[in-house]
Amino acid sequence: MIILALDTSSDACSVALLNDDVCHAEFVVEARAHTRLILPMIEQVLKQAGVELKAVDALAFGRGPGAFTGVRIATGIVQGLALAADKPVLPTSTLAAIAQQAYLQQQAQATRVLVAVDARMGEVYWGRYELVDGIMQLQGEELVIAPQDAPLPDSDQQWFGAGSGWREHADVLKPRFEVCVKQINDDYLPAAEYIAQLAAKAWQRGEAVDAELAQPVYLRNKVAQTTRERAMKN
Repeated sequence: MIILALDTSSDACSVALLNDDVCHAEFVVEARAHTRLILPMIEQVLKQAGVELKAVDALAFGRGPGAFTGVRIATGIVQGLALAADKPVLPTSTLAAIAQQAYLQQQAQATRVLVAVDARMGEVYWGRYELVDGIMQLQGEELVIAPQDAPLPDSDQQWFGAGSGWREHADVLKPRFEVCVKQINDDYLPAAEYIAQLAAKAWQRGEAVDAELAQPVYLRNKVAQTTRERAMKN
C-alpha cells in the first residue's frame, strides 16, 4: 500500500509518501508560500522514495479545518493529481493528524487528546480524540467554537492538550481545563506524515473516494448555521 499525502492547512507545508511501514516526508514552515512549495516538495518526496505517481494506490490530504486558502490549495492539488493519474482520494482531518502526532510522540501521556487550533475571530477549531487500536478516533464532532465554550470532557480522566489554540487562547483554555489537562504541546501543526498514517487506515476501511468527491471541511459555515438555529430556538 502506497499513500501520497500532503497538507497546506497551516503555516506549514508538508508532503509524505507512506510505502507500507516506510515513510518519506518533507515539512517546511513558511507562511503564504504553499503554492510555490507544494509541487516541488511532491516531486522531491517521490524521488526520495523512488516511486512514480502512477504507482501510488491513493492520495490523501488535510481536508481541514484550517486556513481557508491553504485548505483550498491542498484540495485543488490533490484533485488535479488524482484525476490525472486516475487515483482515489482520502480526505483526512487535520485535527485528527495533530492528535495522532501527539500520541506517537508522547505515547501513554497522550492516549486522550484535546486538539485546539487557532481559528482567528476569537475562536478555535476543536476536537476530542481517544486512542482506539493505535489510531486516534474522534469522539463527538469537530467544532469551531469560542474557547470559553469548549466542551469539558465527561470523564475525570487526564487529557493531553495539543495545537496552537492552547497558546493563542491560553488565558481561557488553561484555567478552564486545569483539572483534566496536565500536559500541553501548543507547537503541533498538521503534518502529512500523520495524515498518511490515518489515511492508510481509512484505505483499509474502504473509505477512499473519487477525486471530484474529495471536498474541504471548513466548519465555520456549519457553526454559523448552528448559532442561527439556537437563536431561533431561544
